[in-house]
Amino acid sequence: MESRFASLLARYCLDLQPGQTVLIEAEAAALPLLEALQEVVLQCGAYPVVQLFPAAVSRPFFLYGEAWLNQTPAPQMALMEHVDASLRIESALNPLELSEVPPARIAQFRTGWRPYIQKRARKRWCLTLYPTAGYAQQAGMSTAAFRALVERALYLDRADPIAAWNELSAFQAALIERLQKVKEIRIQADGTDLRLRVEGRTWINSDGKRNMPSGEVFTGPLEASAEGEVRFNLPVVVSGQRVEGVRLRFREGRVVEASAQTGEEYLQRMLEADPGARYLGELGIGTNFGISRPTGLILYDEKIGGTVHLALGQSYPETGGSNTSSIHWDLILDLRQGGRLLADGEVLQENGQFVGL
Repeated sequence: MESRFASLLARYCLDLQPGQTVLIEAEAAALPLLEALQEVVLQCGAYPVVQLFPAAVSRPFFLYGEAWLNQTPAPQMALMEHVDASLRIESALNPLELSEVPPARIAQFRTGWRPYIQKRARKRWCLTLYPTAGYAQQAGMSTAAFRALVERALYLDRADPIAAWNELSAFQAALIERLQKVKEIRIQADGTDLRLRVEGRTWINSDGKRNMPSGEVFTGPLEASAEGEVRFNLPVVVSGQRVEGVRLRFREGRVVEASAQTGEEYLQRMLEADPGARYLGELGIGTNFGISRPTGLILYDEKIGGTVHLALGQSYPETGGSNTSSIHWDLILDLRQGGRLLADGEVLQENGQFVGL
């Protein structure tokens, strides 16, 4: 799997060209993929700069980093300035390694490192995940079964993975053509009835160039438009914190009530990060039917065909969204068992299946 995975990342996601440099961040568990990546990156004529155990995602950093939580070290900032692209490979042996880190420290880091994160966002970048035993355990699967799920999600089980991603891109382009005329999206499910205005906003075709796996279309809803209540029914693990059963009530776009069955302290801390954290920065619709079941991993679960996700915080400027925040946190609602999306009152998706596409 590793050689095909590496080729997909270097040639399709990052489209590396001769003379370019790419920063690759990973942990030691991803070494088999890193070895394959070094080969294919050099075959592309590009040069890989590899960072193992990047400090800013480690437990010691959050416990003892102190002043570095508030600022990016100059050499790290300079490195990002001088590369053409970056690739982050989530590859933790234990996805809950940061579970004992106070949420306030994570919020502090997100604010302090914001200039670095913004600089990375202005260049070509991709986020992916290597299937470690820890992620498999979190998903409630054997390592072999989780690797098989990853292969299907990445379309590495297809004869030509790049052709498969191009096919999904074409489907999503047709979906966007329909959505671009829509003024209001309404989400209905058990415990959920939420209206969002999207008129004048741009829908983005996320076809694997930034996230791998991908499979979503997304936009930035009008900042003051969210009205109603949503109850997210898929758990997530973010920054080592498990959060599930999140319920949010919106009025004029702002979260006015919030609770969680698990991880409520983390939820409240994130909402308090800054004024923009209580507004939505993204509305996304999952289209990847190669992902058959939830895993607890945001990168995967938000792409599941038949789900919708909402992100608190920072908007993507290319959507026309203007919300600013130090956070961008995706929360996921599975609509496959009794939910639907309405576009200007017409059914766009029912029980996870698209209508009229």
